[in-house]
Amino acid sequence: MTMRKRDRSQNRSPPGSGRDGFIIVAVLWILIALATLASVFSIYLANTAVAVAVKDDVVQSELLVSSSLEFVAYELLLPNQNQNQNPNQPQNQNQNQNPNQSQTQAQRPTRGAFRFRAGQAAVTVNFAAETARIDLNAAPQAMLAGLFAALGAQGQNAELYAERIVAWRTAPKPETAANEDARYRSAGLRYGPRGAPFVHVDELWLVQGLPPAIVERALPFVTIYSGRPEVNVFDAPPEVIAALPGMTPARLNAFLDRRESAPADPESIPRLLGPEQVGATIDGSDAIRVRVRIAYDNGRQAASEVVVLIGSDDVPYHVLSWRDDIDAAAAGQRTLQGSR
Repeated sequence: MTMRKRDRSQNRSPPGSGRDGFIIVAVLWILIALATLASVFSIYLANTAVAVAVKDDVVQSELLVSSSLEFVAYELLLPNQNQNQNPNQPQNQNQNQNPNQSQTQAQRPTRGAFRFRAGQAAVTVNFAAETARIDLNAAPQAMLAGLFAALGAQGQNAELYAERIVAWRTAPKPETAANEDARYRSAGLRYGPRGAPFVHVDELWLVQGLPPAIVERALPFVTIYSGRPEVNVFDAPPEVIAALPGMTPARLNAFLDRRESAPADPESIPRLLGPEQVGATIDGSDAIRVRVRIAYDNGRQAASEVVVLIGSDDVPYHVLSWRDDIDAAAAGQRTLQGSR
């Protein structure tokens, strides 16, 4: 009995043996795994927070742009509502009017601007009727050529570029259809001209014979939403006014010096531009281009450009085109143009 007890006592593991060491190593591995898991989880939370913040900014920006469109529609429809309520009320002297316009459209301002704050953001809104731009589908060839000349096209190139646009938008005659298609095939293109109106201004990139640099310069001054062969010379930028047939630099500068102080009425056009000037109007349109710039208090900024069709009281507007981050897009276009 004594010997057995002695053997058992000798088989006991002394303190600090290998088994205790194994337990310590296992615990250390578990702690390392937990620390790693905590680190991964913290990174996941950080990335999720950033993603949620970005998405939140996008949602806020969309809401602010939509609110801006509501305000623009309200401002453009309000004069008509006031006129319906009080037929004897005089019309706003700042609104452009024309006997050939509908009563509703004649009462609307053709451009404007305002600001407002919402939450942690300051919003700046500018709007103008699309008649401030040249309509690719309605403008005569001479006006298109005048635009390209104003944008720096040399010699007869401006006329050639205008011809290419007219050929793109016009249904070809049977005797000329093959020739126009051959022109695109000879340039290595797998498509031909549309033979119908432009559906987007970016189709200019597809018109054979237009240099990319010219397309880049022309895009800010053209539209497909005006539907008018004329341009509103009281709203249009100088490049558009310079495109009017027969316009000279001297007449352009004289007009620009006087148009801010001149009343925007039909009698002003022959007085400022001459009685023979064609392509000039004071009319607006139901299509309105709205530029919205948002400055958040934390320093973030956003910018959008939306073209809307002003409707009735039941449906104030319809969105025709919506572009976000227009400043970033413009910067990218300038970089692209500079690399050519």
